[in-house]
Amino acid sequence: MLRRRGESDYGIVYNGEIYNADELKQELLRRGYHFETTCDTEVILCGYMEYGMEIAKKLNGIFAFAIWDEKRNTLFLCRDRLGVKPLFYAVKGDTLVFGSEPKALFAHPLVHPEADLDSFREIFGLGPARTPGCGVFRGLREVRPGCIVEYSRKNVQEYSYWTLEAKPHTDSYARTVETVSWLLHDAIQRQLVSDVPVCSFLSGGIDSTVVTAIACRQLQSEGQTLNTFSFDFTHNDTCFQSNAFQPTRDRPYVDLVLGLYPLHHTYLECDETTLADLLEDAVRIKDLPGMTDVDASLYYFCGLVKQHNKVALTGECADEIFGGYPWFYREDLFYADGFPWSADLSARTALLSDEAIRILQLEDYMNEQYRDTLARVPALPEEHGDALRRREMGFLNLRWFMQTLLDRMDRTSMAWGLEARVPFADHRIVEYVYNVPWEMKYEKGMEKKLLRDACKDLLPPQLLYRKKSPYPKTYSPVYEALLAKRFRQILEDPQAPVHRFLDRKKAERFLEQPKDYGKPWFGQLMAGPQMIAYFLQINYWMKQYNIT
Repeated sequence: MLRRRGESDYGIVYNGEIYNADELKQELLRRGYHFETTCDTEVILCGYMEYGMEIAKKLNGIFAFAIWDEKRNTLFLCRDRLGVKPLFYAVKGDTLVFGSEPKALFAHPLVHPEADLDSFREIFGLGPARTPGCGVFRGLREVRPGCIVEYSRKNVQEYSYWTLEAKPHTDSYARTVETVSWLLHDAIQRQLVSDVPVCSFLSGGIDSTVVTAIACRQLQSEGQTLNTFSFDFTHNDTCFQSNAFQPTRDRPYVDLVLGLYPLHHTYLECDETTLADLLEDAVRIKDLPGMTDVDASLYYFCGLVKQHNKVALTGECADEIFGGYPWFYREDLFYADGFPWSADLSARTALLSDEAIRILQLEDYMNEQYRDTLARVPALPEEHGDALRRREMGFLNLRWFMQTLLDRMDRTSMAWGLEARVPFADHRIVEYVYNVPWEMKYEKGMEKKLLRDACKDLLPPQLLYRKKSPYPKTYSPVYEALLAKRFRQILEDPQAPVHRFLDRKKAERFLEQPKDYGKPWFGQLMAGPQMIAYFLQINYWMKQYNIT
């Protein structure tokens, strides 16, 4: 979109959704602006013409945009506060190339998919997470969440327009519960505004159920019925294995919600062959190896949802914000000297050759990124010991783990043109809850007790106090067998590029071992089978992108 003011042109390229666009538009109308469209793109552009890049601080939403200012001969790249929407760039001589994904940049003749040692340190040491700002491919950068990249003839510089701040929390517990409830209701109601009907993902967990319940009540008052969708895998009826990270299946709790609220619900399932076949598609949609079958299945489910709806509300991010993961309260994980969701480096190196281990020096690389993040943690001067560690844990999750899940959700949904919204990632909620003491979040020894109390009028006790269970995965031996067969084909192919890092004997021994679903090497979902799938994805990535 282009607009002219005085003698200068202003242009914008934009992806996202601004939830307070109407309020900003009214403000700009009072300042004399006239609008030619009803879209929020024009609100951002006119907002820039009035306020400069201060407009970023006024936006409530998910966004990535570039603004060209002819008067200043400067380009501004800007990304939303929590990094829901991606934005990559590369500087080649006096040219800057930018886009929402690496493949957009590779369409330019100056930018090619290349890798260096740090690329593989990211993949083997930190993956599927990425260091903030790192594009993994050599020479690719990503605008960090809450940041602006300013590009002119003088230089390229990145600076923050938003950062978390540590502040004393003075509200009582009752007042804190009331505030969280209001913020959540307001965020969901804002994100229900759409030109097309909005649906929700419903897992039967507290996060997605709360979003669904609030959305259902709002739409019901307008005479509408909310579409909802749940995800599971063929044969989990017989193959599911309860463990510390995934104690229960979702289906009984989804059924319970359906008995409470008037919803139009669809149960979606994915079979083992489809899941294995989509591992390569999952790489193509994000241009990198990722959360293997977690990405592949969500990609599949989003395609089915898109047949019914174009916009979906999700329950993502609540665990990072309210402290729902085991590493927030399990001592062995809480005090781990490293990323708590990826504490076991031995699992990551189990298939690597001794030479690859020596050259990559993964432990040093991971420690460097970990220490750098800790040095940036906003904390109060008087916070030490466990209090400081609580701050660190919250910040680590927001900066790393949440980014991985947001990236997964955005890529798998936008690949189909499905817009996935994340009400919990409203920056006002994040800012407020970051400063709430752990004793309130974990009140009476229950994870996310604060969130549960803020939503107690929405859910019955069976749902309100359900033990956390993450996104589902398949426990079928058929899936394991498919992965093993495809991995053996790679081992027998001397041209497979991943051989540069693999130790064949280690890999063959690994295939013969029983896979322990209760000991994940990343997060709560990626265990033995996912390690095989991850190497399948790495090999495909190197081959498909002709990595040099």
